[in-house]
Amino acid sequence: MAPWKLPLIVAALALPLVAGFLIAGPALGTALGALAVFVLLVVAARQRPRGPIGSGRVDPHRHVLLVITSPVEEPEAVAAISRAAGLGRGTGEGDEVLVLAPARIGFLDRWASDVEGARQAAQRSLVVTVAALAKAGVAAEARVGDEDVVQAVEDQLQSFPATEVVLVSGAGEDGGVADVAAELGGRLRAEFRHVRVGEAG
Repeated sequence: MAPWKLPLIVAALALPLVAGFLIAGPALGTALGALAVFVLLVVAARQRPRGPIGSGRVDPHRHVLLVITSPVEEPEAVAAISRAAGLGRGTGEGDEVLVLAPARIGFLDRWASDVEGARQAAQRSLVVTVAALAKAGVAAEARVGDEDVVQAVEDQLQSFPATEVVLVSGAGEDGGVADVAAELGGRLRAEFRHVRVGEAG
C-alpha cells in the first residue's frame, strides 16, 4: 500500500466518529464510526490482487484456454476462433484445448445464493461450443468457472497450464468485455488474444 493512503484511511475512519460526537453526541458518533468501518471492510473485501496471472513456466506442448462469454455455434465463428488460436494445424501429441464458460449469476440469484441456473446455462453453452469445435476437428474439454471472467481464468490456471488464452465474445456484448480483455492482456503471462465473433466484415 502506498504510504499516502494510510492517513486517508485513518481520516475516513476518524472524521465521521468525531463529527457525530460533536454534532449529536455519543450515539450518533458511535453509529457513524461503525458505518465507516463497515464501508471500509466492504471496499477492502471487494479488492482483489492485480498481479500477474499464470506461472509463466515453459511447456513443450500447447495448452489453449478458450474463454467463452456466450455459446459459439456458427461455423464462421468456429473458423475465426480456430484461426486466432491456431487450432487444427500444427498441433502435436500432448497439446490440449480447454473451453471455459463463466457462470453468469443474476443479481437476485446472487442474493438468494441460487447458482444452479447459472451453472446449467454455462454447461449448455459449453456443450454447444465443444460440439461445434468437434465438427471442425478440434477436440476440447469443458469446464464451468466463476462468474467473474478474470477470476475464472485465474482459478483455471491453477490446474491448467495454459500457454495461450483466447477470450471469445459476441459483437453485441457490452463494454465490460473490453475491460476484461484489457485486464487479462495486462496480467496474463501466457499469450493472450481477444476474438469477437459475429462482427460485420
